[in-house]
Amino acid sequence: MSREFDMSLFLSGVLRGSTSTQQRHIRQAKIMQLAIQQRWQRDNPWTWKNKHARWFLAHYLKNHSAETRYYYQLTAHLIWKRIGNSQLCFAPSTPCRHHHR
Repeated sequence: MSREFDMSLFLSGVLRGSTSTQQRHIRQAKIMQLAIQQRWQRDNPWTWKNKHARWFLAHYLKNHSAETRYYYQLTAHLIWKRIGNSQLCFAPSTPCRHHHR
């Protein structure tokens, strides 16, 4: 039986702001994690690619408010910052300027 990925620990090095802001990022990151895991069986951000974040932000959140999508974009940027991938491309047609792994 594998251990559950600890999103709080994963984000701890990049979280800033008030306690409530940090808790929001952790909560949203866990929601992203669950949705991506259910769709692609990728249980932690180390295995995610831009397409996973783009799918979550564009399709999973399509019926949410612009404000909610904005806050999830902030969380997605924190996740990408943590994995050392500075460029998160939201639009599939936008070329990314980073090295592919």
